[in-house]
This record gives sequence, C-alpha cells and structure tokens, in this order.
Amino acid sequence: MDGTHVPCVVDADLQAAFRNRKGYTSQNVLAIVDFDMKFTYVVAGWEGSVHDARVLRDAQLDPSFSFPHPPTGKCNCLYDV
Repeated sequence: MDGTHVPCVVDADLQAAFRNRKGYTSQNVLAIVDFDMKFTYVVAGWEGSVHDARVLRDAQLDPSFSFPHPPTGKCNCLYDV
C-alpha cells in the first residue's frame, strides 16, 4: 500500500485545493498491490493538498469505497476500524 501524486490540470477556481506541498496541481492516489504486483485496490481523485492519512482513513471508513479489510483475527492492527 502506498500513495502518490499524479499531476493534473484543473480549472483556475480549483487550483488551490489541488496544489500539493511541492507547488504543482495533482491528485492524491492510494493504491494497494498483492504479492504478484497486481493492483487490488485504487482510490484516485483526492485533491493534492489532502494528506495521505486522510485518504486512507476515509477509504477505510466509507463503505462506498469497499476498502479490503483483512478477516477478523488475521491482522495485528494497532487499532480497529
């Protein structure tokens, strides 16, 4: 699991929200791959100014994102979601 910023072009009135900490407009993308390096989950479209932790937390908590939670008892997680 990792996040990355993908450069994008947006309307002038949205540029402030999509401008990341490095100064260019981007979308914040969260992706998960399996051990065969195949994408199993992707969330794209978040504004570049949004922190990676917020993208992950929202993906975990919003049922419409269908985040792939591990089965109960299969993960020694620091917190339960």
